[in-house]
Amino acid sequence: MSRMMSVQVQTGQLRSSPSFLAGIVGEVAYARQVQVLEERAGWARVAVSGTSLSGWMHGSALSSKRIVLQAGAEDVERAATTGEIALAGKGFNEEVEREFRSRNPNLDFRRIDQMQASSPTMAQIRRFAQEGQLRLA
Repeated sequence: MSRMMSVQVQTGQLRSSPSFLAGIVGEVAYARQVQVLEERAGWARVAVSGTSLSGWMHGSALSSKRIVLQAGAEDVERAATTGEIALAGKGFNEEVEREFRSRNPNLDFRRIDQMQASSPTMAQIRRFAQEGQLRLA
């Protein structure tokens, strides 16, 4: 039996397959209800209620709690972005970074800052993964 979940990020991305490198087939706004059709390794294939949209969404973008927006509420502004969710999943946030920097004052963080500032295209990421023979889940 399928179940309903809510999108808990500002904009949830629907992908063509259960992978962060899969093509984006649509986007779903914060608090929107989706019907879970199938689950696989942390991903859910969902259908967006009241539309013909469907695709794969990572479980970190979904909540089993029903999110109800109220006029004047600031829920959307406080919702995490998909990037923030990904960093939190890795146990990394601004507070962790600040503490790590204070414990390691002699380390050069310029390369890390450069990597954070880069924004490769999906084609570049796929090529990198293919050349490195990385498995994409």
